[in-house]
Order: sequence, then C-alpha cells, then structure tokens
Amino acid sequence: MTVAAPSFRRRLVCLLYESLVVFSILLIGFLMPEIVLSGFGMTLSGKAMWIHVILLLMAYFVWCWLNGGQTLPMKTWKLRVINSDGRPLRPLQAVFRYCLAWPSMLLFGIGIFWALIDRDRQFLHDRIAGTRIVSAG
Repeated sequence: MTVAAPSFRRRLVCLLYESLVVFSILLIGFLMPEIVLSGFGMTLSGKAMWIHVILLLMAYFVWCWLNGGQTLPMKTWKLRVINSDGRPLRPLQAVFRYCLAWPSMLLFGIGIFWALIDRDRQFLHDRIAGTRIVSAG
C-alpha cells in the first residue's frame, strides 16, 4: 500500500494529546484500586504496580486499535492505524505493536524520530509490526 503517511508534526502533536489521555487513564486506573485496596490495608507496589500499568495501557490501546483503528487523540487528528495491507489490525498484531512501542518511546524516542529517515515516514515500531499510521479523513 502506498498511501503517504501524515506529517511528522501532526503525529507528534497527536502523541502529546495521547499523553494527556494516558495520564488520565493512569490517574483513574490507580486512584480507584488504591482507594479500594487501602480499605483492606493493602497497596500496589513494585512488580504488581508495573504489571498493572502495562496491562491497563495495553487494554486501552489494543481495544482502540481493534475497534476502529483509532484512539481518541487519533480521531481528533484524523489518524488511523492499519496493517501494511491496508486492513484493520489483527489482535496479535495490535499487541505486538503495543509491546514494540514501549522501547520505541523509552529509548529517547528513537523509534519516533525514526520516521524522519524512514522512506515511508513510519515509526520504527510500525515498521517492525507491519502496521502504518495513515490519514483517516
């Protein structure tokens, strides 16, 4: 598929908006369990906390990508994630993309800035997962 990728700037602004949504999800996702657990004298800590974060965010992203190919910020910025054949992501592909996005983001954003040199202007985790970000409208 040879659909041109949306501009790097547009995808970067979408990522900034996404960070606000992720912050809200984490705030609610931690506040509620902490209130409930504190009533029993317990708290999330260490490995349990990280597993909670990873699974909570995976549920959000994978569900959004499998149900329309868009998160709320992606809808706002008219972006969609598809597979390299132009079809919706398969469940394992969505999970794979999510898992690849972590190191892509955490290693100084190298996977994001990869789009500046990629021939199709795709993020590194999209290139590896066989997915693409395209304009939705």
